[in-house]
Amino acid sequence: MSTANTLKIAIGADHAGFEYKELLKAFLSNYQLTDFGTSSLDSVDYPDFAHPVASAVENNEADFGILICGSAQGVAITANKHQGVRAAVTWLTEIASLARQHNNANVICIPARFVSEDLAKEMVTTFLTTPFEGGRHANRVNKISC
Repeated sequence: MSTANTLKIAIGADHAGFEYKELLKAFLSNYQLTDFGTSSLDSVDYPDFAHPVASAVENNEADFGILICGSAQGVAITANKHQGVRAAVTWLTEIASLARQHNNANVICIPARFVSEDLAKEMVTTFLTTPFEGGRHANRVNKISC
């Protein structure tokens, strides 16, 4: 994985997550970000943004992905169709931490309609800085892919 200064992050959102995406882009300006859209509040279909983010992670073009929509469920379901992607819906900092520690999650999915902006920033920071514990968790993670 890249060092903190060269960490590559793919980010995407639908219309419900657009404002949080823009907030997080500014917050993460010291990282290498690739923005897969959307670019406005106009109604769009979340898979159109979740698939490119997940593909970037799947193809090792990004170390991590960040997806945002209203509930985070749609983007997580979509992203998890990609081999090697482990997308986790987070609503608490502790969930973001455990998703990394125990599941080696590589895409964080944020429910913009249910968490504050500050909590979203806190969860992303935790997600990006928490290492995978490996050990007994590695055996479980290795059984995920079909």
